[in-house]
Amino acid sequence: MSFFEDIAAALDRDGIESRVGGDTMFVPLTAELEIQFVEIDPHLPAANVYIAAADVDEDDEDFEAVLVAVVFSVEDAVAAVAEHMATDQVITVLRDLLEGTDERIGDLEFFQDHLNPQQVRAEVGENAELQVTIDTVDGAPNATVTFVALPDDYDDVLDDAESELWESDGDAELTDEDRARLFEVIHDEALADAERLELGSFTDFDRLFDVLSLAADQAEDWEAQLLPVDDDFDEPEVYDLFGQDDDEAEAEDDLNETEDNDLADDIANGSGAPSAAASEDDIPGVDEDDSGDAARV
Repeated sequence: MSFFEDIAAALDRDGIESRVGGDTMFVPLTAELEIQFVEIDPHLPAANVYIAAADVDEDDEDFEAVLVAVVFSVEDAVAAVAEHMATDQVITVLRDLLEGTDERIGDLEFFQDHLNPQQVRAEVGENAELQVTIDTVDGAPNATVTFVALPDDYDDVLDDAESELWESDGDAELTDEDRARLFEVIHDEALADAERLELGSFTDFDRLFDVLSLAADQAEDWEAQLLPVDDDFDEPEVYDLFGQDDDEAEAEDDLNETEDNDLADDIANGSGAPSAAASEDDIPGVDEDDSGDAARV
């Protein structure tokens, strides 16, 4: 089998369509885009990988193919297709979120994070937001959703910053981009004091939109229940499920009780204190000669 036939067979096992025309293999991504594999050696399994507009002739002025990789094995070719298909899915979902194309999120207005283009946020509740971050994990797109309850003074901080920034003039003139960046800095600082609920990760994007719709409905209730944790709050002691602490305490009490009983018995039997008639032999450091000398002094 040829290199392209091997690639086509591997893609077919994954349910991915492909077709071969001359020295080029075409794998559709979307209605507008496709992946093209172009053989570059008649003997060595090798091909350039391009992303190109679909159904556009090479002689057309609108034709544009971008070299994105070079593969030397069937495994690399299949991995390249999976990666670009996942990337296309990420872009599609981000576009759906930003444009609000699904009626389930019609009441949410998402905007893109200026530092992480794969994260979008939407304001919900009184003073909270939903964050959706979409990454590619093991070749598959994955969306992580977080509910963030911002500090109570967040709006006041923004208002103060806005009045200062927009009134700046003269040597301190700021562009709209500068102001937007400063607002992002303020927002990031507010996030450090925010309370969070992790709503999970999703590879089923239909379920993702259901979750976002529910989160928008529950936002005010969640926000009210997410109370900040007091730093001075004393956590209750962890209960010893296995009774180890109780066993040690009982053993110590039994030992103390035994010692007290032994002491009481010694006192009752007259052996609790040394006898006054103890012989000199029982007194350390005194012998018979010493005692005689002591008597003559």
